[in-house]
Amino acid sequence: MNEARSAGEGLERSCQGRIAGWLGSSRPAEGVELLRAWFAGTAYQKHRHATYAIGVTDCGVQVFDYRGAVRASTPGQVVVLYPDELHDGRAGTDAGFGYRIVYVEPFLLTDALRSLRGKPGPLPFLREPVSTDPRLSRAIDAAFRAPLDSLAVDGLVVDLAHALLANERGVGVVSRRVDVRAVERARQFLDAERTRAVHSRELEAITGLSRYDLARQFRLVLGTSPYRYLLIRRLELAREQMHRGRPLADVALEAGFADQAHFTRVFRSAVGLTPGRYRALSAPAAGVAAGVTSRR
Repeated sequence: MNEARSAGEGLERSCQGRIAGWLGSSRPAEGVELLRAWFAGTAYQKHRHATYAIGVTDCGVQVFDYRGAVRASTPGQVVVLYPDELHDGRAGTDAGFGYRIVYVEPFLLTDALRSLRGKPGPLPFLREPVSTDPRLSRAIDAAFRAPLDSLAVDGLVVDLAHALLANERGVGVVSRRVDVRAVERARQFLDAERTRAVHSRELEAITGLSRYDLARQFRLVLGTSPYRYLLIRRLELAREQMHRGRPLADVALEAGFADQAHFTRVFRSAVGLTPGRYRALSAPAAGVAAGVTSRR
């Protein structure tokens, strides 16, 4: 198991004897930690997290005691645990259960919620800890699809804050004010710096907006997050390089990806094909186009 804080400590405190299962967690970064796990029987004894714990059940039945009641989550459902609330965890059937979960420091959500509401306010508390809200499950899916860099964390936190706020009230009460010029400055900067990792503090300095205000306003104006926008610009550059016959390993590095494996995962997620398959399918079309041109 990799080093973990929220999940790791909870497991270590609650272990009693041998546990049938496995877990893998990320090192906490930018106030967010990811964990994927599978357990049979009793997974966790009663314990608390200092963070929000928001996870989706992938397989089996997850059963847990929370605020005086027995709860159950089945595949596709999302569990939302408020910070410092006592809970445990166990399999509801002999088949065991698997899940992915995101641990988020409350201060991150506090800042994001201030941007969404347009004013300070309390952390959302969901009376029903098991949800079927697709916004929550989509946010968790996105968190596990690619490495969480600074901009990706910003988008994740805003998405989670928006979904939690909507679940608490039944409707999403969100500020719609937008600084179009600030968003445009951010867009131009991302275009110019598409071959490297851009940090949230850089965009804050350029726009004068907090990272969460920018993430909210960027989506209102451009329909996507700064992280996703930068990712698409990198993929555009990668396709340009691929059409020029550049080796895929070189394409990956020139487009700002950590390595070829990272590039392949992101490309396949966006295009539906591996880079190699995309290149192979594109080559005949390019040849036909060249042939048609030469006959004119």
